[in-house]
Amino acid sequence: MKKYLVISALLGLFLAKAQSSDSLKVNNKVTFSAYAELFYTYDFNEPANHLRQNFLYSYNRHNEFNLNLGLIKANYQSENLRANVALMAGTYAQDNMAAEQGALQYVNEANIGIKISKNKNLWIDAGIMPSHIGWESAIGKDNINLTRSFAAENSPYFETGAKVSYTSDNGKWFVSGLVLNGWQRIAKPEGNQSISFGHQITYKPNDKIILNSSSFIGNDKAKAEKRMRYFHDLYGSFQLTEQFSALFGFDIGTEQKAKGSEQYNIWYSPNVQMKYQFDHKWAFAGRLEYYNDKNGAIINTGTSNGFQTFGYSLNIDYAILKNVVFRTEARGFTSKDAIFVKNNEFQKGNFFITTSLAAWF
Repeated sequence: MKKYLVISALLGLFLAKAQSSDSLKVNNKVTFSAYAELFYTYDFNEPANHLRQNFLYSYNRHNEFNLNLGLIKANYQSENLRANVALMAGTYAQDNMAAEQGALQYVNEANIGIKISKNKNLWIDAGIMPSHIGWESAIGKDNINLTRSFAAENSPYFETGAKVSYTSDNGKWFVSGLVLNGWQRIAKPEGNQSISFGHQITYKPNDKIILNSSSFIGNDKAKAEKRMRYFHDLYGSFQLTEQFSALFGFDIGTEQKAKGSEQYNIWYSPNVQMKYQFDHKWAFAGRLEYYNDKNGAIINTGTSNGFQTFGYSLNIDYAILKNVVFRTEARGFTSKDAIFVKNNEFQKGNFFITTSLAAWF
């Protein structure tokens, strides 16, 4: 209960600070910031235990007011050194960090970066970092839609390891290579001695277009069950007009069916998101998506056709203050198999409505 009382107090502080500042800068090098997002979801399948789908890790409670994510962060930035420490609480932390040990479940970020070139923007960063994969983050206000896509929920939100990164002098290119503990891991699974790898290339030809390619290669299981996983994330973000923007994404992954096997399970997920900003207060957005994981490599349903599911959503956002936004989203799923439970029976569809109130400084 204590963590929720603390977050409630923080939310009151956010509202008091919302009109004056986006962050609290102690000096030219240290900045403190905070974020809190409360939510309510009504799932028309009405799960009795209030826990919704096992493939969702954000806003995943039915018919109760709850905290999705509360975050307090300290950032240090100098010419040659940077560091981030962020602690969190909420259902996002509870669901995404279930495999981690004790106090690590409350760590959102803990990383240090050192600039290794005098003349170029070349850095080495190490620690617990936001994932280099995907077009959505855990911070709800930064995303086009209120809830996260299939692709975001079933690929890493965070990672632990080290990366070398380079940003070109004109800011158009970002390139990084990563060595990681695994697929969304802080501590490795018991018996896992593998090292995983990744890359990211981002190209920004102008301030209206972002193109990104990211990958993951590695084994996330114990040595006796070793199965190599290869994953690629590709997306483009486009500011088509002053008010209208769109994002197109495609994830694809493959994993060995068994240790040493030459056969692979494949999954993929296309995604389209669009947003129309009416004015500085009102915005409207929608999403169409599909997730095909027939063999259950990531989402195991135990059914003949596996997880082959279409998703759609519409949300409307209202900025109450500069740093406070209220969002409402209607979202539905339609699956090839009956995989959604309603009244102790399995259905092919699921529909729910989510609202959230986010504040930050």
